[in-house]
Amino acid sequence: MAEVKEEEQSGKGGLIKILLFALGAILLLCIGLGIGYFLFGGEPETDPSQEVNQIIEGDSNKKAEKKEEETEGEEVGEDGIIKKNVKAIPEVDAYETSYFEFPGDFTTNLKNSRKFLQVSVGVSTQYDEKVMEIVDQHQLALRSVILTVISDFTEEDISGSNGKDKLADTLLVAMNKKLDQLKEFPGIEGVYFTSFVVQ
Repeated sequence: MAEVKEEEQSGKGGLIKILLFALGAILLLCIGLGIGYFLFGGEPETDPSQEVNQIIEGDSNKKAEKKEEETEGEEVGEDGIIKKNVKAIPEVDAYETSYFEFPGDFTTNLKNSRKFLQVSVGVSTQYDEKVMEIVDQHQLALRSVILTVISDFTEEDISGSNGKDKLADTLLVAMNKKLDQLKEFPGIEGVYFTSFVVQ
């Protein structure tokens, strides 16, 4: 009989342990749910599609505000088309400028230096297109003039923008002089460097 009572007590002790574990698990679950509700459940849930709509509406409102800013100073015509107010370009009597760029680069040693200059040269005129045809026709002679003039300049002569301007002015005079010697109209009015490398 004593053995039966011990079995009942040990069975009751095992049952009590299982009940305590179950109650502990339920208590932990309730505490976790309470904390979760406190942290995340206080606000009503929003539908993700509503969030997307809010973002789109915000962007469209920004675009509408930007459009209002852009349309300031614009008029809407009778046909509903927006007409911008723009400043008129003043009419100026100006001559058309024609350009010619010599093909290839010019490379020559600089005077009293081991360095050389490599440039690409272009010319312009506001005279008739005929001047550019003459330049093209006499390219060989003008290329020789350009190389000769460049080789007379030192490294110090061409340094800085003033040096480049001085070289351009000297080339302008020399090329027009050569055209005059060739019994052609000396109509070159500008000399430009499209590349300028000292090495």
